[in-house]
Amino acid sequence: MASLSMSAARAGWTPKQNKLFEEALAVHDRDTPDRWHKVARAVGGDKSADEIRRYYELLVHDVARIEAGGVPYPAYRPPCPGPNRPIGGYEADRLKHLKI
Repeated sequence: MASLSMSAARAGWTPKQNKLFEEALAVHDRDTPDRWHKVARAVGGDKSADEIRRYYELLVHDVARIEAGGVPYPAYRPPCPGPNRPIGGYEADRLKHLKI
């Protein structure tokens, strides 16, 4: 099978199926017999045990890339100034709530 990205694989999944997948993974750990069949049953729909396993492997690959620094942080823009956010106060406000 050709390699897919997680975003391409996710295109065939509904948000509900994705949530059910995550919940099923929390219940059926790697030591669970017939893990992928049980997760597929929990997800429902037309997902086979092989599709579930491949989806999981893509997820593991993506997490490894993120943890290795292979995915850049998004360039978030600071919020616009307003009555409760003076100009230039974004950094100070952000640091005020930072817990180290």
